[in-house]
Amino acid sequence: MTDAPPEPVFAEPWHAQLFALTVHLHERGLFTWPDWAERFGASLARHGLSKELDGGDDYFNAWLEALEGVLGELSVADPGTVEAMRAAWEHAYLSTPHGAPVKLA
Repeated sequence: MTDAPPEPVFAEPWHAQLFALTVHLHERGLFTWPDWAERFGASLARHGLSKELDGGDDYFNAWLEALEGVLGELSVADPGTVEAMRAAWEHAYLSTPHGAPVKLA
C-alpha cells in the first residue's frame, strides 16, 4: 500500500505567492489584519454577488483586487503603475510560445 502524495494547499502557484506577499506586507506593518479582512470581505462580496466563490482563481482574483486597493490607498503602489505592469505581463504571456518561460520585455 502506497500513500498518495498530499494535495497542494493552493490550486495555482500564483495563489500561494499572493497569499505569502499579503502576509509579508502585514508582518512588515503596512496594514493590520482586521483592516485587511474588512477590505478582502468587501472584495469577496462584490465578486460573489452572482455565484459562490470556489477558492480558486475567482477567490484569489478578489484577493488580488483587495491587495491592489490597499496598496493604492497607502500610496505603496500607484494604480496606474499596477495597471501598466499587469498589461505588460498580459502582453508577455499572450505572445510567449506555449511551454516557454514568460519574460517581460
